[in-house]
Amino acid sequence: MEKKSTAEIKGTKAKPFLRWAGGKKWLQKHLNSLLPTSGFNNYHEPFLGGGAMFFSLQPSNKAFLSDLNNDLIATYQTLKIDASEVIKELKKYKNEEDFYYEIRDKKYRNSARLAAKFIYLNQTSFNGIYRVNLRGEYNVPFGYRTKDFVETENLLSVSKTLKSATIFNGDFELATDNIKKKDLVFLDPPYTVSHNDNGFIKYNQKLFSLEDQYRLSKLIDVVKSKGAYYILTNAAHVAIDEIFEKGDRKLELSRANLIGGTNAQRGHTKEFIFTNIENEL
Repeated sequence: MEKKSTAEIKGTKAKPFLRWAGGKKWLQKHLNSLLPTSGFNNYHEPFLGGGAMFFSLQPSNKAFLSDLNNDLIATYQTLKIDASEVIKELKKYKNEEDFYYEIRDKKYRNSARLAAKFIYLNQTSFNGIYRVNLRGEYNVPFGYRTKDFVETENLLSVSKTLKSATIFNGDFELATDNIKKKDLVFLDPPYTVSHNDNGFIKYNQKLFSLEDQYRLSKLIDVVKSKGAYYILTNAAHVAIDEIFEKGDRKLELSRANLIGGTNAQRGHTKEFIFTNIENEL
């Protein structure tokens, strides 16, 4: 019988504390069939986002977590160091429309206040989308949610889980510096292409272009040359199929589409999973 951690027994295992468009909670039920049967060494996630995979796996060895979004990484780093200060700030906030826009416009230098603001806006905004204008200002409207945005117990568990992780801000190519043999690299880039006319996809094109997809393909070549494992999720699109065709295993899975855009229709969408792990799904 598999031994469970104290946190799991008490029901306090850390879970994602952010709503993140394109998050991979849906993939968790497939994890046992995707992971190497012999296990893996260190864990790398250079498109961290909401961290659904990291929190699901909670790897026992070292974890290297990164993202290009500076505000996101600063929030993770602050929670790792002192979640209690972030929670104290969050408890001052109100889930009200006028208050939301007041906080959205505020400028902070204190790290705990910055992290609290990031979590608050994420939890009370429309659809949990992260979007900024040309001046780099967050501009997502109020979401009219009723869910409590202060999850004290989980934020404390998140802080403990992050203690052993190396967290840094930067381009995904920086991950190659730390990858070693039998490490696992989970890659979940912003989707550049889709079958529907989705406003979120259009926004992603500014963040992650087709040229970036080609750079990511080259990173996978480096991962394989080091004898490490990779799992890549991406849009089920002919262009993506061509870019990442390496003779490795490819799966096509369906998931619920939770992103709303001007012309987007909610329903189900298909995604590719590419991996050099040969387990059977």
